[in-house]
Amino acid sequence: MTIPLSTVPLSEHRRVVEELPDLGYTDVWTGEAAGRDGFTPLALAAAWSPSLRLGTAVVPVQTRGPALLAMTVATLAEAAPGRVAVGVGSSGPPFVTRINGIPFEHPYRQVRDTVRFLKRALAGKPVRGVFDSFTIEEYRPAVRPDPAPPVLVGALRPQMLRLAAREADGLVTNFLAVRDLRPVLAAMGPGGAGKEVVARIFVCPTRDVGHARARGRALLGPILNARTYSAFHSWLGRGEELAASRRAWAAGDHRGACEAVPDALVDELLVHGSPERCREHVARYAGAGVTTPLLAVVPAPEFGAGPDAMLAALRALAPLD
Repeated sequence: MTIPLSTVPLSEHRRVVEELPDLGYTDVWTGEAAGRDGFTPLALAAAWSPSLRLGTAVVPVQTRGPALLAMTVATLAEAAPGRVAVGVGSSGPPFVTRINGIPFEHPYRQVRDTVRFLKRALAGKPVRGVFDSFTIEEYRPAVRPDPAPPVLVGALRPQMLRLAAREADGLVTNFLAVRDLRPVLAAMGPGGAGKEVVARIFVCPTRDVGHARARGRALLGPILNARTYSAFHSWLGRGEELAASRRAWAAGDHRGACEAVPDALVDELLVHGSPERCREHVARYAGAGVTTPLLAVVPAPEFGAGPDAMLAALRALAPLD
């Protein structure tokens, strides 16, 4: 499950997080862009529910120094031994440069170098030397988590996908349909065999197709026209399918860009329908190679509004075994 949950203030998450294991949920994962940070909700969840696995999907490599990132992960892992995974990836200029004042340069190199740094540091080994994107005089970890948390890479296209397979413990991916897993996993190559595949899957448990598609377009319009995801879906062969949306976005018509996202694509990228149909759709992701289906729940009218509504939706979507 993705936390924090939309519509639920962080101060009201405790009763939800405490109930998740009894409902059959095994993990909570966060993201990080320009809203809540990726570690505070996990630290709270570590205290609230001592059985849940905790992961970042993902935190950017550009906005923390590698040692600070390693210290943060190691500290969380010390609080929750054996329950932490760290997913790292590249952010984009809106979040790196515009709000943090950090140059956005060589994203692939920064991700690769940070993965190499983390793998050594989280294993308790000193790190020193000249990397392509930073130089470390000497970092000696003061905390050595046991076991060392796995390091995953947020990846969409072949170069990053190969990096996830070659140097990390797994992959975190996002905003893709079930049929997209075949080319994504193929691009990882043989090195990806047996590694964890985390996919965030957006779910709106509603029988109201109009509501689901309206929420889906509002969610997908900006995402599919963002630089990284636009390139991802072009690589997946959706250039013609998204041409009208891209023309509207380029002209400054953001509402029109959302409205131009085709119904069929919304239905693939936003799981919706009855809770039973949603579970079946999520199971297809697992059947296609996702080892950790990571739900991100979109509010549905059947459950009302507010924290109680979101908890009711989670109960309805809960795994049956």
